[in-house]
Amino acid sequence: MSYTHPETGKEGEAMSHETRKEVIHTFQVNFFAMSRLNAFPWDSLDGEIMTTTTSDIIMEILLKTCLHPICLKNPPSLKYRRRFLTELIKRHEMLAAEPLDALYEALGEVMCAQEEDMCYKTYLLPTGDAVSLAENVALISQGTTGLVTWEAALYLTEWALENTHIFKNKTVLELGSGVGLTGIVVCLSSSLTKYIFSDCHQTVLQRLKDNITNYLTNSDSSRASVCVEELDWENVSDEQLQRIQANTIIAADVVYDPDVIACLVRLLSRLLNCKVQEEHPDVYIASTVRNPKTYDCFKKELEMAGLRHVVMKDSVAQVFPYNRATTIEMIQIYV
Repeated sequence: MSYTHPETGKEGEAMSHETRKEVIHTFQVNFFAMSRLNAFPWDSLDGEIMTTTTSDIIMEILLKTCLHPICLKNPPSLKYRRRFLTELIKRHEMLAAEPLDALYEALGEVMCAQEEDMCYKTYLLPTGDAVSLAENVALISQGTTGLVTWEAALYLTEWALENTHIFKNKTVLELGSGVGLTGIVVCLSSSLTKYIFSDCHQTVLQRLKDNITNYLTNSDSSRASVCVEELDWENVSDEQLQRIQANTIIAADVVYDPDVIACLVRLLSRLLNCKVQEEHPDVYIASTVRNPKTYDCFKKELEMAGLRHVVMKDSVAQVFPYNRATTIEMIQIYV
């Protein structure tokens, strides 16, 4: 699924029913993922309202976003909804039409409410399922970046959706699970045996448990067993690693701090040498390359530890709305 802006028909023509549906869906997907406002197909909307001279499409967008049951239960941040509604009102005011009461009522509601530290981002899957995660409004809070979902986690999740066979009947360990998107989606889409979410920050672990509880319960016998481990990369014991017994290890956006690279590589080396049923586990890591020097340092540490890696170059279909222009690299690591 690509998030290029849907186009209107020829100048002066209303868009087709299919294009209109696509435009409304793109608004919905971007709204619930709290995408930047400039990522929305505003030009397509402008063209449609100027051609049809009705506010029908604005009402349809409102019903699929701010007035949708998902928003009522798991809303994006107040600030975000205010900015979105203000932009939608601007578009409506281009028409010499009667005011749209529902639009102003929705804005009035968010103007009066008080902002909280936490909001929800909802990720719509190709199956039609929606995964709503409690995330922090601030990118860094309580001394951690683990309370938000980052681009490499979105990419890893998309890769996992295309490669469900890799997880079949496996015990999967995820390092640095954060708020839990990748693991929840893997559990919903793959026939695995067990999924182990892990992190080391207490606030992140609690948020992770809350998010998992909403989607994954061990009472559903058709689903994999799920657990959350507190995993301190520097102080993890051999007993803990033996107990985990993972066949497959995945991680996203764990290579961002030069200070933790050495202990991450030591942990990967120990995990790769913990044979499960006489086989070394598979290790896959997705990284947003923000600082090439830091990323090169990670690769050099792998080499010094006797670990090899291969860059995975197969294209991955985009499911979620985020900026794919950033450099995201996925590697497989092996002994």
